[in-house]
Amino acid sequence: MVKLSGLRKRFGETIALDGLSLSIEPGEIFGLLGPNGAGKSTAVNICCGLLHPDAGVVRIADAGPPTDCAVRRMIGVAPQELALYQEFTGVENVLLFGRLFGLSGETLHRRMHEALEFVGLVDRRGDCAGVYSGGMKRRLNLAIAIVHQPRLLLLDEPTVGVDPQSRNAILDRVIELKRRGVTIVYTTHYMEEAQKLCDRVAIVDHGRLLAVDTTERLIAQHGGKSAIVIDDNGVSRRIETDDPMAELTRLNRDGGLQNFRVERPNLESVFLNLTGHKLRD
Repeated sequence: MVKLSGLRKRFGETIALDGLSLSIEPGEIFGLLGPNGAGKSTAVNICCGLLHPDAGVVRIADAGPPTDCAVRRMIGVAPQELALYQEFTGVENVLLFGRLFGLSGETLHRRMHEALEFVGLVDRRGDCAGVYSGGMKRRLNLAIAIVHQPRLLLLDEPTVGVDPQSRNAILDRVIELKRRGVTIVYTTHYMEEAQKLCDRVAIVDHGRLLAVDTTERLIAQHGGKSAIVIDDNGVSRRIETDDPMAELTRLNRDGGLQNFRVERPNLESVFLNLTGHKLRD
């Protein structure tokens, strides 16, 4: 559905993408993870035609590059920075963007209602977006992105700054869109979201691809060992092991265990092992 080949992009002295190549299959949720400044948003902006690469090519399905207007009609985008008009109502926002995608008449109004119903905003459709909560604005952002029923949906940090209920609602909507056959590219800093949602995940840093696979395989390859953390009278002891059950049996046999927990590697472990623990500002 999406093929990136050797993408390079520089902003002054900053190299945002450094030969990035990826293939995204039809109907999958594809996670794009990386630290701040890794090139995720640049890649998304190139995929939707907002930016042009300095080198390399992007192809969407068999239709061509996103610089083609007909190809862009296949794409929906919910950017990290909210793309909506605060002084417009929910209805007016969705209608405007629907018209920009060529919808009109009865089809436009039907799609508008379906999009607002899909994200749970029908009851607040007549209110100005400026009075919406953060979660409602994110959901309106999603409605705008899907009003034209795109085959490819680019979601750049779609749950930033929202409450748990709105976040859960957005994740449920993403899963439903996948069920309907939409291909989704999903960037996030929330590792548990990616682990829950994504069929495959790519981890990028400094504009380069570090690893791409299913979360299970990434964890097996790059997650590191499990750990047993023992609390002994307020003093914590950490034991890394490849076989936590065998190690627990040995520890219990040697002296008994009172308070302990088992920490298994996850996608966050993979992320930190590949990109490092150093702070990124």
